[in-house]
Amino acid sequence: MKKFGFFGVLTALFAGASTASYATYPVYNGYNGQPNIVRQATNNGRVVYLPTVNGNVVATNSIAAAQPTRVTGMLPHVGSSAVNAGRRYYQSEDFDRLADSGLYIGLSAAYTASVIGEITADYTGEEGAYMVPGAFQGASLFKDTIIPLQISLGAAINSDLRIDFSYSRYSDISYPQSVQTSDGSGGYVTATATGGAITSNVTLLNLYYNIDSYTGFLAGGSLRPYVGAGVGVALNTTADYVVFDGTFYSEADPSISNEGDPTGVSDISAYHNGGTNEQLAFGLEGGVSTELGNGMKLDLFVRYMHMGKVKSSGSIVLTQDEWIATGDGGEASYPTVAHYTNWTESANLNTVDIGARLRLQF
Repeated sequence: MKKFGFFGVLTALFAGASTASYATYPVYNGYNGQPNIVRQATNNGRVVYLPTVNGNVVATNSIAAAQPTRVTGMLPHVGSSAVNAGRRYYQSEDFDRLADSGLYIGLSAAYTASVIGEITADYTGEEGAYMVPGAFQGASLFKDTIIPLQISLGAAINSDLRIDFSYSRYSDISYPQSVQTSDGSGGYVTATATGGAITSNVTLLNLYYNIDSYTGFLAGGSLRPYVGAGVGVALNTTADYVVFDGTFYSEADPSISNEGDPTGVSDISAYHNGGTNEQLAFGLEGGVSTELGNGMKLDLFVRYMHMGKVKSSGSIVLTQDEWIATGDGGEASYPTVAHYTNWTESANLNTVDIGARLRLQF
């Protein structure tokens, strides 16, 4: 009984001390953590904050804290600066798995779906030009299976913008296999062509911009669309080629011609020397990027490339058979050779490519 009484006394003393301490705890009204808010003690000892206007408490019928405004609807996506409920939403690019960062190297392969360009003879207005077979009527460049390769070295400026230098090589484009050449009477005849392989080496400075802030999420956010443009120099090379016109062009009736008079020309071959020239080039690209992991990204793109003019050197060696009357109503042939200079053929070279690029980020 004595032990119980002793502990009971101690318990009463501690309870009284706590109550007395709480009741006499000073309330400092000089601090106000929020504008237009006052501190007020309620009858059960709790302290709450109540809104005021001009120093007057607006509501005193509740001691519950006001509930925060709920944000409804979709929150802005990563990287957006949109404002919702008074907050601006940014997220570190470390948490954006599609964000570009640091240096990178890239390697791409594409398929050229279309070659746009027509070869034409620039010497059509020259005297006697109809005797030199060439593309007097525009002819589309011939393309085989073209797989342009590209290597690039670049860096991200921020999570939306990157820049790189690229080198691309195009080959397996060639002079058309046949052209319409002049017949000298305002019409055309078909001439066959061999050779004339075309190669273009293109170096560009490219700028790419991610446009997902305009297009929104694609494939649940796993694809990031982008656009790009580049400008630079193309080194275009055309190999030598031969245009052959097997037409017999009659000039006079041998049966009524004097011996030695020319009666016709046949089997005309024009050996066009190729050439190399530098041209202004530019490219436009659009595509989507996705993350492969381990710092690897994949770009799937469609690209338009303008490589400027491709043209021959202007040197043409012409061989043909000339026919003369024999004086007895017949005719005989003998080969002749002629050389023309500054007679070029040219075409604007453009391609549309579909491809993929791997990028390794450092």
